[in-house]
Amino acid sequence: MDRRITKALFPVAGLGTRFLPATKSIPKEIMTLVDRPLVQYAIDEAREAGIEKFIFVTSRGKGALEDYFDHAPELEQELLGKGRDALLGELRRTNMDSGAIAYVRQHRPLGLGHAVWCARHLIAPDETFAVILPDDVIAADKPCLLQMLEVHRETGGSMVAAMEVPPEKTPAYGVLDVREETGRTISVKGMIEKPETGKNPSNFAVIGRYILSPRILDHLNAARPVAGVEMQLTNAIATEIQRGGDVFGYRFRGQRFDCGSKAGFLQATVAFGLSRPDLREEFSDFLARMVGKPGVA
Repeated sequence: MDRRITKALFPVAGLGTRFLPATKSIPKEIMTLVDRPLVQYAIDEAREAGIEKFIFVTSRGKGALEDYFDHAPELEQELLGKGRDALLGELRRTNMDSGAIAYVRQHRPLGLGHAVWCARHLIAPDETFAVILPDDVIAADKPCLLQMLEVHRETGGSMVAAMEVPPEKTPAYGVLDVREETGRTISVKGMIEKPETGKNPSNFAVIGRYILSPRILDHLNAARPVAGVEMQLTNAIATEIQRGGDVFGYRFRGQRFDCGSKAGFLQATVAFGLSRPDLREEFSDFLARMVGKPGVA
């Protein structure tokens, strides 16, 4: 069976209130991690995994996000004339071909499940698709989504990225109820969204990478949005399990940074800055000096 997946959905409608006042005028997804916006890391990961169609679920005030993926012919021509080929190549990586990208509005903030539901008309009834949350930046030798897709070709069904977290942290995540572990693949018998402390079925937390059967959209459609009530994607996946669908977790290789929080964004900045050969020496020297200063933890 051909399980090639070529379409990915990016929920980017959030207001980014944890980063105010910066996000008053700049979408959070455009905030720069070293020299690339957060959303570019997600796009690069998707492309390396073979994704060809990109669906963004946006909201009012996200015009800068849409402009980012447009061509900039004047800037390209200037770089070309100055012989700055390397920088020109980097710029062109941000371009999206006509027809490769689509935008859907999420008019009300009703949760991740609702964001996915908003794009239902752009997913074929028999089409398995990916979901990437740009807030979760994952540093890995092999991109996280590619790792998952390689395993998914064997398992089928739906799959979520999973990471072990301390038990006291599980109330902040969707958590897997594990049936069986085989290497890095976890057969799942249930999922709980943000369980109360001490009631977590495991310490495997769901991270922002998903491969979803089109049946998940059926479950979201059956739930339908209710005013003021969030539609949880976790609940739709749990329904799929209850109805006999196969759902797996995959313990990816790599380090995840929660760039939806200020601390996580700063940690990612340090890690990605130190990973860059052109920045490593100067930046590491600076960090060493800062850590050595009195009063700096």
